[in-house]
Amino acid sequence: MKKLTFVRIFFPKNKKSMYKVKRHPEREMIFGIRSLIEAIKSGKTIEKIMLRRDMNNQLLLELFAAAASENIPIQKVPLEKLNQLTSKNHQGAIAFISSVEFQLLENIVPALYEQGENPYIIVLDGITDVRNFGAIARTAQCAGVNAIVVPTVGSAAINADAIKTSVGALLTLPVCRVQNLKNALRFLRESGLNIIAVTEKTDINYTAVSYTDPLALVLGAEDRGISPEILNMCSKRAAIPLFGTIESLNVSVAAGVAMYEVVRQRKNLE
Repeated sequence: MKKLTFVRIFFPKNKKSMYKVKRHPEREMIFGIRSLIEAIKSGKTIEKIMLRRDMNNQLLLELFAAAASENIPIQKVPLEKLNQLTSKNHQGAIAFISSVEFQLLENIVPALYEQGENPYIIVLDGITDVRNFGAIARTAQCAGVNAIVVPTVGSAAINADAIKTSVGALLTLPVCRVQNLKNALRFLRESGLNIIAVTEKTDINYTAVSYTDPLALVLGAEDRGISPEILNMCSKRAAIPLFGTIESLNVSVAAGVAMYEVVRQRKNLE
């Protein structure tokens, strides 16, 4: 008969010691209203600003004006939220430095035409998950997309997770952050691009739509899809057929399917 061996397992008395508060790297943040204003004026690319909800002073007006001039979103939050983000003396104001330099859509499109390119733009409406955003950017870079357009408010942060998921594509693929997505689509339409929505709100199969002309492909969030006002601005709609019991694809998967249909059609013209 084999001799049994017993192993004694010790559990830590204080379970809290096993976990650490997740904080953003301090190098990615700027603290204090005056510092934020100077950072914006110096040309720093700011992802977003968080302010203590009950803060109210004259210097805020200057910060609001500086942020508005660069399309930087400002979010008012409880003091506890700011304290969770950093142990530094933040003075009620934190700015997150963007990992990428945002490009102007008004510069991208004319430059594409001047270079003899057939513009191919991706527009994301309400994509807030950083990993989905990063995955879409990775596929977009591989599929020859010229730029991604996102709204200032209601878009995923371009942080370390997004860049990692994109496998670095976000460091090379131009990203245009716009204050008003409707105005951006209006500009693209006036610039000769077809605005095509990838949506379940149509019976038209995505393979039956032509993507060979200058194109802006619009994709929406998984939960609500493309917002009605944006959908109404699209000249065409295209649906990816589903045959199972699940009602929708992951948005990054849907984006990949649609983007490579564009590649297929354009390759056939060569």
